Amino acid sequence: MGEPAGIGPEIAAMAWQRRAEGLPDFFAIGDPGVFSAALKTLGSDAGVREIADPAEAAAPRDALPVLPVPLPSRPTPGSPQSAHAAAVIAAIERAARLAMAGRIAGLVTNPIQKKSLYDAGFAHPGHTEFLAHITGTAVPVMMLAVPGLRVVPVTIHLPLHEVAETLTSRMIVDTGRITAAALRRDFGIAAPRLAVSGLNPHAGEGGSIGREEQEIIEPAIAELRGAGIEIAGPLPADTMFHAAARSRYDAALCMYHDQALIPLKTIDFDHGVNVTLGLPLVRTSPDHGTALDIAGTGTANPESLMAAIRLAGEIAAHRARPGA
Repeated sequence: MGEPAGIGPEIAAMAWQRRAEGLPDFFAIGDPGVFSAALKTLGSDAGVREIADPAEAAAPRDALPVLPVPLPSRPTPGSPQSAHAAAVIAAIERAARLAMAGRIAGLVTNPIQKKSLYDAGFAHPGHTEFLAHITGTAVPVMMLAVPGLRVVPVTIHLPLHEVAETLTSRMIVDTGRITAAALRRDFGIAAPRLAVSGLNPHAGEGGSIGREEQEIIEPAIAELRGAGIEIAGPLPADTMFHAAARSRYDAALCMYHDQALIPLKTIDFDHGVNVTLGLPLVRTSPDHGTALDIAGTGTANPESLMAAIRLAGEIAAHRARPGA
């Protein structure tokens, strides 16, 4: 469901309408009335079918299957309410518990309005940290993926002035190990190739524009290489993302948020998928926010959500392989 006053219910309904476009079977978790309203906004004659168990979702296919997590009141598009936070959180946890029990292949999370959750006492920075808490995972890693590029920021939501003082070799090594393992297990890449960006312009220019490359990044690369991972870097970030450079690696480790996300969103803004690596369950998400300004208008673009659903299905299939 995500934020019920945002575009999440609409793009879920749009994805269901377009489920014949290569999407695996899926159902929604949230307030049935929210999804029913979304279908009406889209001018659809289809309704919502409440289910009590994931096994009921596959058939019949004439209505959007919804596992109910009711809201205390009907949301107003564009106007989040902290009173809805408990249901938003419950829907995420319900999906995670089902995935951990093996009753669903994975979960795709719609965007949440974090301030509304924080106002209601939510203690986690976002989905990733909450899922890590539920699953008991110590170091989850965020990957953003589009066709032709996968990026992994080592530091994520930090002010830029804090990145250099926060970054450590251990963070890079842990991120690299989790990324390489996920490329093998979740993406079917037998011998993953990683590229690692520098932190400073020109990757520090031999120490003349900062020494983080020499003191932090290079030792981490050496440790990862010693563990048998094919890895290149530190590379100047401004030459890592043209087509020829992208062909030489399977994922790029970047030192901070925008260093990773700007090239990805420039290359393919509409189809970005957020993947959480290192969890015992499959979790993807569209790479955009709640878009409160257009919620309820039926004009949202469901392509990123559809890409997230497809990728969740692909990762689940890879994990189901013998020996994976």
